[in-house]
Amino acid sequence: MRKLILALALAGTALSSSAVAAEKLKIGTEGAYPPFNFVDSSGKIGGFDVEIGLALCERMKVECEVVAQDWDGIIPGLLAKKYDMIIASMFITEERKKQVAFSNPYYLAAMTHAAPKGAGITDFSNEALKGKVIGAQAGTTQADYIAAVYPDAEIKLYPTQDEANLDMVNGRLDLQVGDMLPLLDWVTKNDDGKGCCELIGEPITDKKFVGDGVGIAVRQEDNELRERLNKALDEIRADGTYKKINDKYFTIDVYTMK
Repeated sequence: MRKLILALALAGTALSSSAVAAEKLKIGTEGAYPPFNFVDSSGKIGGFDVEIGLALCERMKVECEVVAQDWDGIIPGLLAKKYDMIIASMFITEERKKQVAFSNPYYLAAMTHAAPKGAGITDFSNEALKGKVIGAQAGTTQADYIAAVYPDAEIKLYPTQDEANLDMVNGRLDLQVGDMLPLLDWVTKNDDGKGCCELIGEPITDKKFVGDGVGIAVRQEDNELRERLNKALDEIRADGTYKKINDKYFTIDVYTMK
């Protein structure tokens, strides 16, 4: 009997250890928002968001799989348990908090205007831009912004940021509003962007639209995971892992925007 009890105890311990070792989580990201998330020529999902996510997983000692999801379905996908967290440059806003919970910010956020070079736009009021064609990615706070600020403009929304950029290159947009860092990357590093366009005006920092920074979204009931992510984020900031990833993509610290 003692041998049987011992065997059962050992088996239980083994099963418990196996369960811990086998913990797996899925990260949902868009895969169409360079340099934060993109699919490379080999079909692999990469970018700043993805590398930060995998670093957090390593720190939490869990195995993570990255899943690509179109932006307009990214929160529904989380709620449907297609993945366990969203790491996709999502602004922390009060509206989104009604559906999901957020980690602490893993970088700060601002939006900006982009226009064809020489467009000469200096007045960003609704009156000045009446009738202009203004674009943004659908389902984003940028889309909310142009709808609220430019009701008399012709609004065009796109499934991805790349498609908005392409329409601007081809002369079908007078102006667009996007996340500052990806648009800065586009007009300084991308051949099409460098050739056609520039950032104009002051950064858009209205908290109604940019929220409290960019966070990792989890289901509202997953508070333990949210706390683990916050702890892991503090640790990768402290040990230099965050800086190493940051410096691969940016010349400033996007955590502080300095």
